[in-house]
Amino acid sequence: MPQLDISTFTSQLFWLCVSFFSMLFIMSKFIIPKIGDILAQRQRKIDDYLHKAHMTRQQAEESLNKYHQALADATRKADETLRKTQEELNSFITGKQNELRDELHRKIIEGEAEIAAGKAEALVKVREMSAELAGDIIKKLDISVINAADIKNAIKKIEQ
Repeated sequence: MPQLDISTFTSQLFWLCVSFFSMLFIMSKFIIPKIGDILAQRQRKIDDYLHKAHMTRQQAEESLNKYHQALADATRKADETLRKTQEELNSFITGKQNELRDELHRKIIEGEAEIAAGKAEALVKVREMSAELAGDIIKKLDISVINAADIKNAIKKIEQ
């Protein structure tokens, strides 16, 4: 085998060193910087994506906070509107109940007045009928000492 021949060791060592150092030079000047640039670009892209993700997350959190604030404001406004509406409705109902109570009270008073007038009229008629009936009974009994004025006086005394 020619590689094991001692006379060619020096030339082999020379070419080994030349090829090794030339490859080392080519690698260090051309290939490694390109790989470094590629890795740096990759890292910059990753960092950029992470930064964008962080910014997007912050925007999402701000939007969520704004949403919760808007929801709380809307709920508060709805509660306030509901409370005002309830108060207005209660006020309206109370007013209508008062009107109805006053109307019923007025009708009760009018009804009592009509009843009292009817009662007074009925009593007057009962007195008249009682006087006539008593007069008729006295005539049928043929008692002439009692006249119509005496009968009316007697009815008045009984009523008192």
